[in-house]
Amino acid sequence: MDGSIEARVDHEVDTWLRWLPRWRPGTHRGRSRLCRQCFGSPIMATAGLATDVPHAVQHALAMRMKALIDAAVDEYTALNLPLLSRELRRNDERRRSTTYRPTEGLDLEYRGLDLDPLPTDDSPYLFTFGELAEATDDDEPFPEDTEPLRPLPPTPLSTEEKAALRVELRLADDFADALGQRICVRLGEQRERIRAGIAAHVEPQVQALLADLDSALDSPLWPR
Repeated sequence: MDGSIEARVDHEVDTWLRWLPRWRPGTHRGRSRLCRQCFGSPIMATAGLATDVPHAVQHALAMRMKALIDAAVDEYTALNLPLLSRELRRNDERRRSTTYRPTEGLDLEYRGLDLDPLPTDDSPYLFTFGELAEATDDDEPFPEDTEPLRPLPPTPLSTEEKAALRVELRLADDFADALGQRICVRLGEQRERIRAGIAAHVEPQVQALLADLDSALDSPLWPR
């Protein structure tokens, strides 16, 4: 695969289109909050997925584009922004010291979604993945004979380092913004393929759901 960002976008769109036939409507729960990756996203608008598309379908493509941006920014940071790169490595070391990370290792289609379904009044949860994800090193380790890893203490930055870090953060943000604009341009060129995939694999399932709902709400007493 060509290393350009446009080629990477094409590859991720191809992967998303191969995943699309496996999508099935979710009926087990509703969302408790708006998805920050999808709601109001210029990437979703450019791809033609901002409206009238199930959230799981939007999210699958949005997370692929986010992973693409994150990887490119990480590469740019490692090559050009040494102070920011050092601080990010330290943060990763502190984060790896947590006892359990249920959000890691998920397929891209499921990253960023709510970890737990909404509980019902008559069936509360004993624990949730969200609670486990928020566990700290002060919690009891599991198993009992496992020595917990302790996070590295933060290293104070000098005034000069803080100023340099702010500059590098701005450069990383500028790079990410420029990258997002290039991704939007390429997705606009892929929009016809994306909408064709929606029409072929998503719309029939949505229409089938609406037909089932219509028949379930029908009454023999209603006029025809």
